[in-house]
Amino acid sequence: MKPRVLLVAAEYRELTYVPRREGWEMVANGPGPKLAAAVVTDADAIVSVGICGALDPDLRIGDVVVGSAVNGLAIEQPAAPRRCVVGPVVSVDRVAGSREEKKKLAAGGAVAVEMEAAGVMEAARLYGRPFYCVKAVSDTADEGFELDLNAARDRDGRFSMARILRQAARRPQVVVPELLRLKRNSDAAAKALGAFLGDCSF
Repeated sequence: MKPRVLLVAAEYRELTYVPRREGWEMVANGPGPKLAAAVVTDADAIVSVGICGALDPDLRIGDVVVGSAVNGLAIEQPAAPRRCVVGPVVSVDRVAGSREEKKKLAAGGAVAVEMEAAGVMEAARLYGRPFYCVKAVSDTADEGFELDLNAARDRDGRFSMARILRQAARRPQVVVPELLRLKRNSDAAAKALGAFLGDCSF
């Protein structure tokens, strides 16, 4: 029997290009550690996947980051023939939306920042299962956002399209082009993630 591998993302669109493999299950429940942890079930391997922000200035859109640690705790790495960057990942319950915030996070040694891995890791450890973190870069270290994505989250922590649209209506010349850029970069990251995971063994 194939080992059961659980892939946990924030949004299902991050899983669009991930191959459907025997024994693999994919779930998504929104951004942040609490929402991610809520959908973790027991499996032979538990993987936090999706998009991330670069903290290493050498990382580009679509580069794949394999976590060697999350918030200072060492984790497993998959067997993968494709190129990737292996390094520490910092997981926070907010969007790192400015260059200054990314610079502060990078000072701790992390190469990338994301929002779900800490919650998924905690759940995996409760089950006593190996945990992995595989992310693809959707924004570089020198990119900041005019859109306040943290203010766009609802009381449960999910992104509210209504709140995003209200921000876009107030500053359409700035926010609309940024939304288009975010979609383009997220799609590129999702494609790179899918190609990488297609060759992984957990």
